[in-house]
Amino acid sequence: MSHCEMHRSHRVGWLRAAVLGANDGIVSTASLVIGVAAAHAARADILLAGVAGLVAGAMSMAAGEYVSVSSQSDAEKADLELERKSLNDDYELELQELADIYEKRGLDTNLAKQVAEQLMAYDALGAHAKDELGLTENARARPMQAAFFSAGTFTIGAALPLLTAWNVPGTQLIPIVSASSLIFLATLGGLAAHAGGAAISTGIIRVTFWGALAMSLTAAAGKLFGVAA
Repeated sequence: MSHCEMHRSHRVGWLRAAVLGANDGIVSTASLVIGVAAAHAARADILLAGVAGLVAGAMSMAAGEYVSVSSQSDAEKADLELERKSLNDDYELELQELADIYEKRGLDTNLAKQVAEQLMAYDALGAHAKDELGLTENARARPMQAAFFSAGTFTIGAALPLLTAWNVPGTQLIPIVSASSLIFLATLGGLAAHAGGAAISTGIIRVTFWGALAMSLTAAAGKLFGVAA
C-alpha cells in the first residue's frame, strides 16, 4: 500500500502574502467606501475614493512586502555568510556543534557525531543552515514573490467591494457592500484555512470578525465626522 502525505509547509511564503493582500484589499476598500458613504458623500466621490484606495493600497502592499521580506532575506544571507566563515576558520568546532544538536534531539554521542560527519561531508553549509539556523528552502525569504502575491491579491480583493459599490443604488450601498464584503471575507477565510490545512470554520470566523469590526468603526467615523450634503 502506498503512503502519501499532503504537506503544506511549502506554501507558507506565498500563502501568507496572498492571504494578507486579499484580506487587506477587501477590508480596507470596503471600509473606505462605507466610511465615505456614511459621511453622505456623492456617489462619484465614493467610487473615486475606492479606486484611489485600490491603487494606493496595491502599491503600498507591494512595497511593504518587498522591503520587509528583503530585510529578512538580508538577515538570512548575513547568517549564512557568518556560518560559511566559521566553517572555514574552525571546521572541527562546527562539526562538534552540529553533533551536539543531534545529541540533544535524542541520538547517542557516537551516532550524533557520525551523522554530523556524513551530512557535513555532503553539504556542510546546508546542514548548518537547516539544523543550526533553522533555514529551509521552503521557508526562505523571497521578496519579489511576496510583493507580487500581496499586490496581486490586494487588487483582486479590493476590486470586489468596489465593483459591488459601482453596481448598487446609492441608498443601498452601505448595507449591500457590508454584507457582500463579509461574504467575500468568509470565502477568503475558508479558502485560506483549507490551503493551510486548518479548520475552515476557524478561518472564516477570525477573518470575518476583524473585517466586520473594521467596517463598523469606519462607518461610525464617517457618520461622526461627515457633513450631510
